[in-house]
Amino acid sequence: MQKKQWTKKTLAARAAMYGVLVALAMIFSYIEMLIPITIGIPGVKPGLANLVVFAALYLMTPADAFVISMVRILLVGMTFGNMFALLYSFAGGILSFLVMWLCMQKNWMGKTGVSIAGGISHNIGQLIVAAVVLESAAVFAYLPVLLLSGTVMGALIGFLGACVIKRLPRQIW
Repeated sequence: MQKKQWTKKTLAARAAMYGVLVALAMIFSYIEMLIPITIGIPGVKPGLANLVVFAALYLMTPADAFVISMVRILLVGMTFGNMFALLYSFAGGILSFLVMWLCMQKNWMGKTGVSIAGGISHNIGQLIVAAVVLESAAVFAYLPVLLLSGTVMGALIGFLGACVIKRLPRQIW
């Protein structure tokens, strides 16, 4: 198998696409912060920025999607959050990405199912970090609420993501 040779043009196009997608994910994160979600459950958000990562997972290489996810988490955490928010976001983002990638590779479910698995695993990753930080397993009492919200929001992102994926070329960089 021949190794792919990157030219200056393809590297520049790839870097530009990374920048565009990270910026789009940051804009979605900012919009999400502006929308007052008053459903009475702290920490429950739609996860609009995950739409970008989800689409990148299907339209780019897994490594590209992972880099976009991690850079977005780092930049949003440094811009809008604090160190604890960054820690929780990285834990949720890494676990979510791994679960979505695995589900996608194994063809266990459709796009919406992959997104739901990602939403649920994101919440579980954050709960694991909360349990470690607080040194208490009591945080898992919150699991049923987060499973429900991860399912609902994951389905929403999966549906929207599937619509976006249909309209974009297979390789967007």
